[in-house]
Amino acid sequence: MKQIFNEGTRKVDRVNPNHPHYQMVASYKTMESYRNIWNNFFNYLKEHWKINNCELISHEHITAYMDYKIEYYPSKQYLEKISAALGKLEVSLTSFAKNIHNEDRKYDFSIRQVILDSARDLDLVADNYHSRAYTNPNLIIQNLNVDIYKLAASIQYEGGARIEGIALITKEQLLGIKTDLTTNKEKGIIWNKEKGGKEGEVLVNIKTYDLLKEYIKKTGKFKINRQKYYNDLKQACLVSNEIPEGSHGLRWNFAKRRMFEYAQAGYSYHESLQKVSHEMKHNRSSITEHYLF
Repeated sequence: MKQIFNEGTRKVDRVNPNHPHYQMVASYKTMESYRNIWNNFFNYLKEHWKINNCELISHEHITAYMDYKIEYYPSKQYLEKISAALGKLEVSLTSFAKNIHNEDRKYDFSIRQVILDSARDLDLVADNYHSRAYTNPNLIIQNLNVDIYKLAASIQYEGGARIEGIALITKEQLLGIKTDLTTNKEKGIIWNKEKGGKEGEVLVNIKTYDLLKEYIKKTGKFKINRQKYYNDLKQACLVSNEIPEGSHGLRWNFAKRRMFEYAQAGYSYHESLQKVSHEMKHNRSSITEHYLF
């Protein structure tokens, strides 16, 4: 806080790149607001990433945290405040490295703005709550223009993965074929890590698995551009006469379908909630319920 807070500094100086007070915070109320968000972020890092040193924060942690917040549908104003606070954290850490360690270390948290812009553009943030499941996810996937994004969407829809868990997949993460005991169907296994380092299996259809395996064999890895994927998905939704809900809408479809599959297999409602929650890498089964309204 001491790196960026200076009570009463003039706005003209705070926006002047050549002034010592550039990017400083002058208001106690604003600083308190940023500090509250920082504390929440730091607690998240400690709980999910086992990190208790702010200097170790990277863009990966910023991405995961903002995706984590978006999943619970904050208001647009709150997400904007989170983005602004993380931007000031970037300034503070850069200043701290220079003034305390005498190091010219740069932090880059610009991904926060990319995620914020995408969330606003795709209406992922709102003051009201509504179901975000797509009416016809298969049609949306079909209407994607880029094959690699069709593959990404298929993995999210079939396996319930977050975008952070499928943005980069290597051959080591492909663990072969197994029988899904819930449906008694053969599924391909992708091992991934998401939301604070939580690891686990993502089960996809054999066709999707084979396409992914072949793509990685040809290119060395599966990697998508998040922003271009969002844009392609948005146009596919519009062509399909669907309201764009982002890639997270595909997780809603997964949750609904998977709950039905567990019910057909004879599991109780609460058992199904727990299993679907685990597959979606949530801690509490009750979180799954908000996908079912």
